[in-house]
Amino acid sequence: MKLERRWSRRQFLQQTSTGLAVAGAAGRHAVASYQPNPAETGTPKSSQPSHATPGDYDRHTLQALRIWDCHCHMVGFAGSTAEEKADDMIKFADRMGVERMILLTGWTLKRAPGLEGLRDGNNEVFAAVKHAPNRFCGYAFMDPNYMPACLEEIERCIANGPLVGLKFEFDTLKKANSTELDPIFARASELHAVILHHTWIKTNGNEPDESTPMELAETVRRHPNAIVVCGHTGGNWELGIRAIRDVKNMYCDLSGSDPTAGYTEMAVRELGPERVLYGSDIGGRSFASQLGKVMGADIPESTRRLVMGGNQRRLLQPILKQKGITV
Repeated sequence: MKLERRWSRRQFLQQTSTGLAVAGAAGRHAVASYQPNPAETGTPKSSQPSHATPGDYDRHTLQALRIWDCHCHMVGFAGSTAEEKADDMIKFADRMGVERMILLTGWTLKRAPGLEGLRDGNNEVFAAVKHAPNRFCGYAFMDPNYMPACLEEIERCIANGPLVGLKFEFDTLKKANSTELDPIFARASELHAVILHHTWIKTNGNEPDESTPMELAETVRRHPNAIVVCGHTGGNWELGIRAIRDVKNMYCDLSGSDPTAGYTEMAVRELGPERVLYGSDIGGRSFASQLGKVMGADIPESTRRLVMGGNQRRLLQPILKQKGITV
């Protein structure tokens, strides 16, 4: 029954808050070699939806899903160094069975950070990834107001460093549809680096420097070889999903908004199971509330595995392989 399915989502969140939150930190676990299996091919074993019930998902079962969180920030975690904050993030990730986190920014990054802040933030992500390479992948922050610096950061952090993607925030002043972003998108395509760009659709209007999925889609259409994740899918996901539907190299990021019933189901239905990524927006949101979007969704179990991590691993596989990283 539909009513039972909606309640199971709420029950899942209750389960994670009362059970998993007190489970304690698990030991660090090595990332196994990536070997695609039938659950990660995009072809469901059954066309019937598989709906999770709270009792089915303890921490160890979540670990078995190989969860890769596509949207993480270091802000809000304990410690005064990248290494200390990384360890605190791992503690919470272990409680929720999250295998690997994609770090998009450090913790000192402020609105319109300027040239120095741009590099300092990337250094924080750089340090966290080097500290725990089996638990983090890192993206380099981009501010196209400093185009030469952005291109230099791509070479320093990605071409010659351990980072594997690029992150655009909401305060870069250059809108996501600006042709000034083209050199960045072109270089990222050459390196197989994943791009994640914040997008939002506010009911009362976006901030002057905040982009929508519609604007991002304009640029992505100019770069068909780019791999681009639509950050938050606009928040207003019913509009955001439709905006990116016909742009096949754009992917849906589930993170950031409330765990409303129907979000994941619509994304899978409209985009296909291979274009939907689990993300939390930690530390702005919790792992548990965002996991609830997927764990309580009426989707096949094979699709759940793709959304939870299989899709993210596939998108990163080319650049990770180039760097000699096995997942």
